[in-house]
Amino acid sequence: MVVEFGVSTWLYERASQFSVRDDEARRLAEHLVISRALIARRAPAERPAMAADLTTRRYAIDWQPVGAQPATDATFADARSQVIEWEPSLADADVRMMRRPGATLGGVLSLPDGSWLGFRALPPLRDLDLSQGRILLALIPAMALMLIGGLLVRRTLRPMRRLAAAADRFGEGERAYVEEEGPSEVRHTVVAFNRMQARIERLIADRTQALAAVGHDLRTPLARLRLRAESVVDGDSREAIDRDLGEMEAMVASLMAFLGGDADPEAPVLTDVAVLCATMVDDLEDRGLDGYYRGPDHCEMVVRPSSLKRALTNLVDNALHYAGSATLVVAPSAVAVAFTVEDDGPGIPEEQLKRVLEPFVRLDIARPRDTVGFGLGLPIVARIVEAEGGTLTLANRATGGLAATIRLPRRASATL
Repeated sequence: MVVEFGVSTWLYERASQFSVRDDEARRLAEHLVISRALIARRAPAERPAMAADLTTRRYAIDWQPVGAQPATDATFADARSQVIEWEPSLADADVRMMRRPGATLGGVLSLPDGSWLGFRALPPLRDLDLSQGRILLALIPAMALMLIGGLLVRRTLRPMRRLAAAADRFGEGERAYVEEEGPSEVRHTVVAFNRMQARIERLIADRTQALAAVGHDLRTPLARLRLRAESVVDGDSREAIDRDLGEMEAMVASLMAFLGGDADPEAPVLTDVAVLCATMVDDLEDRGLDGYYRGPDHCEMVVRPSSLKRALTNLVDNALHYAGSATLVVAPSAVAVAFTVEDDGPGIPEEQLKRVLEPFVRLDIARPRDTVGFGLGLPIVARIVEAEGGTLTLANRATGGLAATIRLPRRASATL
C-alpha cells in the first residue's frame, strides 16, 4: 500500500504537471499574439517603452532591432509546437524557442519589418509539486486504510496465535483446547488440531493403562520369586537370585517411570526445596552413605515436589554408584533455583555429554556393564526438568568428577 501510494502520488503530480505546462503554452501564445500586434504598430523609437509596458509578472517582453538571426534550441521544439498549436497565427512569425538568461524558457519571434520581439518566462516552469500539504492530504486516507487493514489481519490471525500457544502447552502435557473461530481455512486448521490433540491423548491414555497393567503383572511374579528365593538354602545362590530380582525390579521401575506408566499427574505446589534436599541427604547418612548438602536452610518455590525428588534421587544415585559419594548444592536466585549434584567419579567424555541424555544409552567408558537399569536415569531427569520448564546441564569438573545442574525458574503461583 505504501508503494501504491507513492506511485499514485507521482503519477498524479506528473499529470498535473502536463496540464500546467499546456496551460502555460496557451497563456504564452495569447500574450505573444497581443504583444506582437501592439509593438508592430509602434514606431521603432516607441517599441522599447511598449515592450516594457507589456512585461508582466509572468513574462518579460523586449524589442530587438534588425540584426543577426537568433539561433533555435531544438530542446524546446515541443514547447514551440504547443505555442503555435494554440495560436496558429504565429506560424509565420518565425517563433524560435531557446533558453535565455535569467529564465528557464524564452525565445524570439519576428515582426513584419524584420526586427525581433524577445520574450522569456520570469518564474521557472514548475516541476513536480510534491508539497507537504498535498502529500499529507493524500496520505491520511491511505494511513487510515492501512490501519484498518492491519487490525483486520491481526483479528484474522488471532486464532493462529492461539493455536501456536496451545501447541506449546500441549507439548508440555497440558490440555489446550482452541476455540474454533476465524476464517474457514483457519477454522479448519483449528478443528484438525483439536481432533489430533484428542487422538494423541487417547493414545497416551491407552498406552499408560497398558503399561500400568504390564508393570503390575510383572511385579506380582517378581514378588513371588523373591518370597521363594528366601527358601533357598544355599546363601550364595540366594544372594545371586536377590541381585537378579533387584535388577529386574529396578529395570521395570525405571521403564515405567520413563514411559509414565505409574505416574499420576502432579500439581505444582509451594515447596521448601532446601528442606527437601537436606532431608534427602539425611536419608543417605542414615543408610550409611556419603552424602553432603550445601545451601540455605530454607528456599521456597512452586514446584512438583515428587517429580523434583525423583530427578534429584536419580542424579544422587548415579553419583553414589560411580563415585561413592554425592554433594547436593542448592543455589537460589531471584529468578531461578539451581540444584547441582557433584561427585568425584570418572566423569563422562566431553563428546558424550549430550548423548547420555538419550534413552537406553549406556557408556562403557563411564559406566560398567553391570550397571542396573536400562540407561533411563538421566533421560528421566531430563524429561522431569523439561516438564518444569527448566534446564539440565552436565559438565565435567576441573578437579575431577561430574557436575549435574538442574536450573528451575521460579513460578509466580502454583496455577499453571
